[in-house]
Amino acid sequence: MRLSLGLLRHHDFRQLFVADTISQVGTQVSQLALPLVAVITLNASPFQVGLLVTFEFLAFLLVGLPAGAWVDRMRRRNVLIAGDVGRALLLGSVPVAYWFGELTIGQLYVVGLLTGVLTVFFDVAYQSYLPHLVGTENLVEGNAKLEAVRGVNQIAGPTVAGFLIQAITAPVAVAVDAVSFVGSALFVGLIRKREAKPERAPDAHLGREISEGLRFVLHNRMLRSIAMCTGTANFFGSMLAAMVIVLLADELGLGAGMIGLVFSVSAIGGLVGAFSATRVVRWLGQGPTIWLSIGVTTPFSLLLPLARPGLLLWLAAAGFAVSAFGGVVYNITQVSFRQRLTPERLLGRMNATMRFLVWGTMPLGSLLGGVLGEWVGVRQSIWIGSIGACVAFLPVYLSPLRTMRELPATPADSGGDLVRA
Repeated sequence: MRLSLGLLRHHDFRQLFVADTISQVGTQVSQLALPLVAVITLNASPFQVGLLVTFEFLAFLLVGLPAGAWVDRMRRRNVLIAGDVGRALLLGSVPVAYWFGELTIGQLYVVGLLTGVLTVFFDVAYQSYLPHLVGTENLVEGNAKLEAVRGVNQIAGPTVAGFLIQAITAPVAVAVDAVSFVGSALFVGLIRKREAKPERAPDAHLGREISEGLRFVLHNRMLRSIAMCTGTANFFGSMLAAMVIVLLADELGLGAGMIGLVFSVSAIGGLVGAFSATRVVRWLGQGPTIWLSIGVTTPFSLLLPLARPGLLLWLAAAGFAVSAFGGVVYNITQVSFRQRLTPERLLGRMNATMRFLVWGTMPLGSLLGGVLGEWVGVRQSIWIGSIGACVAFLPVYLSPLRTMRELPATPADSGGDLVRA
């Protein structure tokens, strides 16, 4: 597999690419460190760990819809910089509180929630900004390269994070993520291409703008089926994700370094998916790729609850890797389709509506995972999440996407199924 330079020759995309690379390194540290702060430093219960993950994603329910309307009123580059700086300050408060002996689970909840709010705005602006930077004809390549960054960091990041946490403790390791967000903001600031500030109609109304984004997504059968599929996968996936670290740290007794190594092995599939997505789409067609990528690979996550020290642990990691491969191919294909289909003035609201629908299920899933972890057991909670995720592909399988090798690139091509405001 060879990653050609392509868009990396493009100055502004390269700045976004480097910013994302730096931020992803820190994020890998934080994703492992924050739950381990709760489990190891604060002796949190499975329910408290599930609640921490819930707070991290609760923002998508609380501000997911209005964020899109607000982002469509602002220059997206500015939103990205503000989101990075804000998250750096919030995460930086964790090691400071730890050094003064004042760190509590309540602070982790607050940091998780407020960081999630900034992530909502960052992600909506990020997905809406890419078409402006590279043009709709380069979206698949742009998304694939950014997913490749994520894949590389997901392979190397957890192992580095695990041993870093062992060396300097989990609270201090969170500071690495804070610094990474500062670096990301600096590179986003180097992007030369400036957006004109969106014109606001004299009769603009937040409620009407939110409603316009909702209608755009919900009245299109293909977008609606993608939202149902992704939302279901995220609901059950967050159930098992909330409990996997508890399983590895508490029940299997693995150290932070070994936990990071397990996640690194699991992430290899995502990297392969990022490199392979364009070829898979050419081979299968766009519509079939969307349902096959997630429908065929997700059942391999059933190996996760079987994890035991030794061979079964690495078989579980390999199963997770296959599932990650399908998830990345699915995401590259469906996100690129959504970006091509949506008029630029609605990009923020479309992305926010989709994030509200598909990420809004995650706090509910992680909360249920924590409750079930306390009630029926951690391993049983992972079983329920893994089995539920296997049916997530059905909405896209039962939609027109199943047989459409070429997906429409404009609202007018979507079969009259779209309400246009």
